Amino acid sequence: MSDLYIFDNKIETIFQLIGQKENDISYSVGYTLANCPAFLRNFLKHLKISIKFQPDNIKIKLQTHEKTKGFTDFEIIQENEFHIIIEAKRGWTFPTISQLHKYISRPSFKKSSAKIKQIVVFNESTPLYTNAHFKGSPNKTVPALVISWQTISKIASSSIINSTNNESRLIKELINYLDKISTMQKIDSNLVYVVSLGWNKPEKWKINWQDIVNKRSRYFHPVGGGRGGWPTEPPTYIAFRYGGKLQSIHHVDSYEVFTDPSLYFPEIPKANWDPHYLYHLGPPIVPTKTVKSGKKIIRSMRVWAMLDLLLTCDTIQEARDKSKEREKCNR
Repeated sequence: MSDLYIFDNKIETIFQLIGQKENDISYSVGYTLANCPAFLRNFLKHLKISIKFQPDNIKIKLQTHEKTKGFTDFEIIQENEFHIIIEAKRGWTFPTISQLHKYISRPSFKKSSAKIKQIVVFNESTPLYTNAHFKGSPNKTVPALVISWQTISKIASSSIINSTNNESRLIKELINYLDKISTMQKIDSNLVYVVSLGWNKPEKWKINWQDIVNKRSRYFHPVGGGRGGWPTEPPTYIAFRYGGKLQSIHHVDSYEVFTDPSLYFPEIPKANWDPHYLYHLGPPIVPTKTVKSGKKIIRSMRVWAMLDLLLTCDTIQEARDKSKEREKCNR
């Protein structure tokens, strides 16, 4: 069988042809749930929905729109029994309270005769991080539950044994796909590249580094491999420190390579640089406590640390050191 590529990316699952944006992930999971009854049954069981399983009576609706209430990623509905709205997120982000309000106040949801109404969020968050950052549902009668992509993969995997050959093949395709888009699946991709961010403007620039990140949601650096020590491949997550502490962590949603910065930042003079990575950053993950740099993390030093450790340790230095210890144990 010949290998299939899109640009330089090898295609190993049919879902990669759809894409890797949040809507694409929703379509992939929704399609698999609709076509693999065992997966759907186990997913509902995970939500503690214990009514008699009747797949022919269940509707899965993708991208349902209601005026002034926006779109839902997808909904799972069995008339008079349950109505579940699902919000799929890449990375560790959560829907805002206003977004949850919109979902709960949708006419079709409010008027539904379902005995069980629920909001479910898919993302990569760990329970510890979810408890610290997710406010929950703004309506006590409509609970909101966060389920990680890793958990979805486990539910799918446990469904293979009770599926037909065609269904099993589709589930395996989905698991492979989720493995590629979910950074928590592999220990290496849980690493965060932590850099120092200055407030100064380099000569002839009309923008500083902090504004590039905080106002433009971008960051750039030379393509690695030389003496500078920069990464040769873009990281999954990048974090910024200044003022003696960790300020924010961002998922690298996408990247491109450039040589002329003025094409992206008119505040920077036209130039012909060596190749640079330009990162398009996801929303900031802000620590819930002060995470200081540590005595040995000085000046413009750049380090790697694991995401969960950055969020729970007292210093970046401690997170870096514990990350190295963990890596040794997993070799």
